[in-house]
Amino acid sequence: MKSTLALLLALLLSACSSTPPPPDWKLNAVSLLEHFQARWLEGDGKTAEIALDKARAEISKSGRLDLLARAELAACATRAAALDFSACAGYDQLARDAAAGDAAYARFLNGDWAGLDAGLLPAHYADLIKAKDDGAANRAASEIKDPLPRLIATALLFKQGRAEPGGLAVAVDTASERGWRRPLLAWLQVQLKRAQAAGDAAAAAHLQRRVDLIAGEPATNK
Repeated sequence: MKSTLALLLALLLSACSSTPPPPDWKLNAVSLLEHFQARWLEGDGKTAEIALDKARAEISKSGRLDLLARAELAACATRAAALDFSACAGYDQLARDAAAGDAAYARFLNGDWAGLDAGLLPAHYADLIKAKDDGAANRAASEIKDPLPRLIATALLFKQGRAEPGGLAVAVDTASERGWRRPLLAWLQVQLKRAQAAGDAAAAAHLQRRVDLIAGEPATNK
């Protein structure tokens, strides 16, 4: 299994190889959801929300409440990658119509992992859910191959107070490699606060220079 967004796109495009060709709403929804994700991760929230609203409108044409619920979950998971743990209100309104796998994924995003069936989640989260301690959980998150689920997994550990320095470093490196400005800023701020709390002035100064660079502020003499 892939990430929630990938699963949604696969489901929407499941008829693409058939005749007649898939309806426009499917193709439009796929494109718009991908656009939302890319723009949001890059830090362009306004454009991202416009794309998401349009994707909702396209999916609504089908009357598929389950697909709309999954789209809302995918959006919330993307936000979680940048440590935005706002309530997933759009999904909550549709929860009664969600598929079993999506209901499990909603629990996963909420940190409600007790008794959660890992078989209902994307396969790359199985080792994370089954981890016996924080060290194993951080390793499992860091070893996820897909960069966005890797960030999501580490973010959820952070939300639970379980993220270790090595896991934070992996999250920073992942966001940096992809050029995902929004999550990179969020994770660097976490590292910066930890460095300041530890009294590590050199590390804090270095992290502040990185933050300033991404924010477009002069980094000289800092």
